[in-house]
Amino acid sequence: MKSFTIEWDGYCLDLSPGNTCIMGILNTTPDSFSDGGKFFSFDDALAQGRALVDAGAGILDIGGESTRPFSKGVSVQEEMDRVVPVIERLSREIDVPISIDTVKADVAKEALKAGAAIINDITALERDPGMAVLAAAEKVPVMLMHMKGTPETMQVDPQYDDFMGEITAYLEQRIQFAVESGISREHLIVDPGIGFGKTVDHNLMLIKHLDQIHSLGCPVLMGPSRKSFIRNLLSRKLNKTEVDMNRMELGNLGAVAACILNGAQIVRVHDVNLLRPLACIINAIQTV
Repeated sequence: MKSFTIEWDGYCLDLSPGNTCIMGILNTTPDSFSDGGKFFSFDDALAQGRALVDAGAGILDIGGESTRPFSKGVSVQEEMDRVVPVIERLSREIDVPISIDTVKADVAKEALKAGAAIINDITALERDPGMAVLAAAEKVPVMLMHMKGTPETMQVDPQYDDFMGEITAYLEQRIQFAVESGISREHLIVDPGIGFGKTVDHNLMLIKHLDQIHSLGCPVLMGPSRKSFIRNLLSRKLNKTEVDMNRMELGNLGAVAACILNGAQIVRVHDVNLLRPLACIINAIQTV
């Protein structure tokens, strides 16, 4: 597996083999799929952000707009109100980079001013023309994700003629666009978008054939944490209409473990405290 190092503005991400980076998720929203409302208040968000970093997160990913299936967007101002004060405070307290999870250039701009250092754009710089301009000017790393449709439509019967081929080709095209826009290729991270316009079987194929995404020559981010495909798969395999949280978390561990074993340099998770030890064991086996 290729080794990557991303350096910028006083930060350094060592993404060498056996050194999986854990990206902790902080949703400052009332309606996220798995933890909506839990960290919506300012104080709760700060406490959770600190806890994720203390548990070993190498990146803190903060978002103020839900991207769960069938979700609708919020205004620029509302999204800013949710994320900017939290970023401003946490950036003064933690020593790991904060990524802003947004599709809006205006939100990203204010988040970067407040102390964020990475842009995580689930539309791969497609939705807002200003996002690529901003990323190039600020010289920050950018995460480019594949999504079929929009959060509101992506799970309405997603179909592909060549599943892995289409995702790989899309990400390759977005890498080229980013570079042509003035963003350093060394600052690009690709995310094949597990759970974003994919069926249960699509998601399993994505994890199994992650080598095709690695062929793009960029670090790979995977975010299977608490995605509905885990619950749906367990319901199918265990013959249960309801899957309790304990089984869900065990299934979650399996999905994240498979992503790490298949070479994901970054895994985006909700429970860093639970997932960090798992990553340490797998990384030790990978480098023995």
